[in-house]
Amino acid sequence: MGQTENKKKSLSASYKADIVSGVVVFLVALPLCLGIAVASGASAFSGIITGIIGGLVVGYLSASHVSVSGPAASLIAIIIVAIQDLGFEAFLVAGVLAGVFQLIMGFAKLGSFSNYIPTGVIQGMLSGIGLIIVFKQIPHTIGYDKEHEGDFFNYSLTDSADGNYIYEIIHSLNFAHIGVIIVTLVSLGILISYGRVKFLKKLKLLPGALVAVIVGILINEIFRLFSPDLVISGDHLVKLPISGSAREFIGQFSLPDFSAISNPDIWITAVTIAAVASIATLLTIEAGDRLDPFKRHSDGNIELKAQGIGNILSSLIGGLPMTSVIVRTTANIDAGARSKFSAIFHGFLLLLTVILIPVFLNKIPMASLAAILLMIGLKLASPSVFKNMWNVGRYHFIPFIVTTIGVVGLDLLKGVILGIVVSLIFVLRGYTKKAYELKQEKRNEEEEIFIVLAKEVSFLNKSRIKKRFAQLPERSTVTINAEKSVYLGHDVVELIRDFYNNGARDKNIKVILKGFQEHNIVTRIKSRI
Repeated sequence: MGQTENKKKSLSASYKADIVSGVVVFLVALPLCLGIAVASGASAFSGIITGIIGGLVVGYLSASHVSVSGPAASLIAIIIVAIQDLGFEAFLVAGVLAGVFQLIMGFAKLGSFSNYIPTGVIQGMLSGIGLIIVFKQIPHTIGYDKEHEGDFFNYSLTDSADGNYIYEIIHSLNFAHIGVIIVTLVSLGILISYGRVKFLKKLKLLPGALVAVIVGILINEIFRLFSPDLVISGDHLVKLPISGSAREFIGQFSLPDFSAISNPDIWITAVTIAAVASIATLLTIEAGDRLDPFKRHSDGNIELKAQGIGNILSSLIGGLPMTSVIVRTTANIDAGARSKFSAIFHGFLLLLTVILIPVFLNKIPMASLAAILLMIGLKLASPSVFKNMWNVGRYHFIPFIVTTIGVVGLDLLKGVILGIVVSLIFVLRGYTKKAYELKQEKRNEEEEIFIVLAKEVSFLNKSRIKKRFAQLPERSTVTINAEKSVYLGHDVVELIRDFYNNGARDKNIKVILKGFQEHNIVTRIKSRI
């Protein structure tokens, strides 16, 4: 009886903690769902759909007890280009396919895939995304929220859709709005304060993003009463559809245009979304497991399946692709979440919000959302990130900087591939340099040289070893020691045999072999001499 009562008390305490953390995550997620959707070139309603599915569906299916899914800043760069190139309904097809690919990855047990991506490349990808977010949000902080049509700042530069963010920033100066700039500065001040003031950090039920949004609304209402010239309206506010009936509400959802499925660009976009979303998700749940006070382990394969189902459902009804998001996951853990119920409850609150109070949401200035996203971008691409990568060493910094530049200047997938290629080049280069250790001694006017082979010596090391053999002085004694070696490639064995048989004899070099018996290859060398 006592055990049953203790179990009930534990469940009650768990649900109470999860309800509180669910409210906190909801307050953090609401402005991010709206802001990320708009920054991606989609409607604010699409972002809310993604958050709802991420909470109710992925939250239920997820293997993680603390991660929270929804629209992600890491996908903005992909989504905005895809919507521009394909159109929204065709883009939704790519979202469905991306979910299918994630399901396949989960069943194929590729949940450990992210472990094989170099840290420098991952950091470079995030920094590149951060810079793109910053570049894309600066015009919104000034008051430029729609496509430009050219005027006195119209320089002979390519359009921003082709990657020239400087042009869009310069062009946005034509549309500077004092009211928008005031809201932006106040919002940034609030967000910076929440990041630095200890007292504000403890206000879990009033996260900085929510406060920035509420204050932005209040400032605009003050403008409306006392300074009509500064009022923010029209395209500078969030636009959620308002329905008068259940039929109208259902009519707000968009459906994929599957007639476009033969377009190869849709498949490329789907593969890109699936790869980036999966990597972001796996990294987030790994971080979440480390932060989880109960130290529970999440199965990456189950998570990929959950994300796949979530992305399929979200795209089928007009939502955006999603990932497990580190900002919401961290907020969830900090608020005391104990189980998946907190993520599910946050999704339920998002659903209630879009049904009951869309009028309130439509009062939110875009400038407030832009300020939130600007801070996210600056955090992803902060100078400290570049400094830390520099301190790690050039073998990590160069792939990091190449990936960052590639993501910003080309696109996300090309940037990541470029970074991986550069990383592999450095790995191969470093591997070839570690073929052996060299020690030289002089005894009785005779040169003694000791070559200690590395733990693993493959064909990649052949050139370096061959070069060393060619540099050995005549009439010397050379000891080739393989006692530390676990693996010796066939090419290396053949090289040593040829040197033993021909090269050493031609230069009157005495060769001593040590440790080759353990590898069962000494006979392969000596039997051919």
